[in-house]
Amino acid sequence: MRQGVADVVEFWRFLLQRFIDDRAPNSAAALTYTTLFAVVPMMTVTFAMLSAIPVFQGVGEQIQRFIFHNFLPASGETVQEYLTSFTLQARQLTWLGVIFLAVTAFTMLVTVEKAFNTIWRVRQPRRGVSSFLLYWAILSLGPLLLGAGFAVSTYITSLSLISGPDAVIGAKTLLRFAPLLSSVAAFTLIYATVPNTRVPFKHALVGGVLAAVLFELAKMLFGLYVRLFPGYQLIYGAFATVPLFLLWIYLSWLIVLLGAELVCNLSSSRHWRRRAVPRLLVVLGILRVFHDSQLRGEVVSHRHVQSQGWLLPEDEWDEILGFLEGEQLICRASGGAWVLCRDLAHYSLAQLLSRSPWPLPRLAQLPRALDESWYPGLRLALERFYQHQQALFGASLAQWLQSHAPEGPGGIAEADK
Repeated sequence: MRQGVADVVEFWRFLLQRFIDDRAPNSAAALTYTTLFAVVPMMTVTFAMLSAIPVFQGVGEQIQRFIFHNFLPASGETVQEYLTSFTLQARQLTWLGVIFLAVTAFTMLVTVEKAFNTIWRVRQPRRGVSSFLLYWAILSLGPLLLGAGFAVSTYITSLSLISGPDAVIGAKTLLRFAPLLSSVAAFTLIYATVPNTRVPFKHALVGGVLAAVLFELAKMLFGLYVRLFPGYQLIYGAFATVPLFLLWIYLSWLIVLLGAELVCNLSSSRHWRRRAVPRLLVVLGILRVFHDSQLRGEVVSHRHVQSQGWLLPEDEWDEILGFLEGEQLICRASGGAWVLCRDLAHYSLAQLLSRSPWPLPRLAQLPRALDESWYPGLRLALERFYQHQQALFGASLAQWLQSHAPEGPGGIAEADK
């Protein structure tokens, strides 16, 4: 049990470090800036799609009130008035203005996808037709699905079994969790569809639950701060709603990106301890798999490498493949597999070390044991290397500077004489 608790704590420590390394706070700030300009176009597109269908007449305004009442802190009413006014004015734009609003909405979706692809280490974002179809589906089908879901929920709420005198016990309590369930569904859909890679639905659901819970907690704390510490009104006055709204959007994007980090790393939650192994050892292990497969006339895939004990997540696998392909050691085969395309008898370990983008591992970083036949010899060579390095460069920096200080106009050459 202690080991399980330690693993959970260590995993979340790793997750937060990954959150910082991916510059998620900076991405959240960029998304906040983009959202500020795209929220009105998104609302305009949503209302336009809903108003085009007679069945959904008036549903857009109901959805707006539901969102601002349940998903924003106490200052949501004022923001709602401003955004509603902006949206009504935006509906009177010309075709050129409508195109500008559509481009702004597309820009927000592109920024969101870039942030998610950074977390998932996706090197090739969606391009061309696939990207356009995804964004168009979000802007067109999204409002329709939202309106249909809201209409169905409104109908269910009006049933006597839910809200009448003969209502089922616990039905009204269940309705109180509707905003939370809506948040879970929205976040799950975002995590499952936005990244340009395959995301298991169960992982997206776990991330959606975490983001929804954090979202509700943040909303409660934010509303508490607004009520108990009104000092910001003395500073900003009537303008106080704007910085509060920006701060809330920033916190919301931080929560979304943290949930994305969880979803991304759940697939490697069993392997995250493997990251303690220096990357050079991982490269050598993968090259051993390629060498053995070449002798048997087989190709190598990610699943094949994992079956050999190197449980790498997708992003690390792609990173190592990029290095080996750049060194012309491997090349792509049919079916997405890879083969060794260079005779390793004519490629030395010294070449690999000199061209590797990863530093030479220190002795303290080396694992005590590794299930590879080449590892004992490599560990011994590294121990001897560091011993010779200590013998050659073990003198203090002051001694080096004094003994090799330039003397006279001849500099170091004259000092050596």
